[in-house]
Amino acid sequence: MSSILTTEKVVKRYQNHLAVDEVSFDMKKGTILGLLGPNGAGKTSLIRIITSITKADSGRILFDGEELTGYHPRQIGYLPEERGLYKKMKVGEQLLYLAQLKGLTKSDAKSNIHRWMEIFQMNGWWDKKIEELSKGMQQKVQFVSTIAHGPKLIILDEPFTGLDPINTNLIKSQISRLNEEGTSVIFSTHRMEQVEEICEDIVLINNGKNILEGAVDDIKQTYKDNLFRFKYEGTLPEHMLENVSVQSQNGEYLTTQMPSAREANQFMGALMNAGVIITDFKEILPTLNDIFIKKVTAKS
Repeated sequence: MSSILTTEKVVKRYQNHLAVDEVSFDMKKGTILGLLGPNGAGKTSLIRIITSITKADSGRILFDGEELTGYHPRQIGYLPEERGLYKKMKVGEQLLYLAQLKGLTKSDAKSNIHRWMEIFQMNGWWDKKIEELSKGMQQKVQFVSTIAHGPKLIILDEPFTGLDPINTNLIKSQISRLNEEGTSVIFSTHRMEQVEEICEDIVLINNGKNILEGAVDDIKQTYKDNLFRFKYEGTLPEHMLENVSVQSQNGEYLTTQMPSAREANQFMGALMNAGVIITDFKEILPTLNDIFIKKVTAKS
């Protein structure tokens, strides 16, 4: 699969602070990538370089196989964590202005904006001023401004801030639809459960360095602790637990640490032979939040 974005040893300094320290990663076209890191890790600095807001001091960036130029930002949609709407402007004229800045004709911009406003249930907002809208309503306007020009890559930094669950799900569904149609997505957030739900791959940055990258499922397998949870009915024979690393035992649940899935299956078979009824059995994989904390703490 070809790449939509490649960074090669990208470096950015601000006076005596090294914000981005030789960050390299490759993002496959048509995927959703989680760009993660604690506050001050260098994520925003890297995004600003990708979107050509600032320039790298050294290193190379390829966009869709080409050296990044001043033209490529027209093919990128960026929703920053710090919102940038003009509060005195009306919704329609602001969206029209921003879409034309990205290269659309006025006619195409108007057509695209009306279509997205209908999808996001924003009919009747065209002549409303931004300052008249709630925080959640402003966030929907900001999201439409990010995607109205049909970018190849959208970069979303905390896109669900200020949204209620209904509008959060609405935007999630449109992110999924855009991705299914071929749009690549960089998703940056501190909500690890959202990353697990949405992203296929992640890049974790700390202190300006790339400290972890890969497919979410592969990373969880790599950092698993071989924990297995049994749900059972009956009485567990005490002698069978003596040589097992029991992590917790609570009511009808038993969590153990085993060398491998094979040993866990053998233990389950022994329990069943002893008259214990196993009603559920699964391996417990670490959450991205667990892995995030482990990696960032280790590298701090």
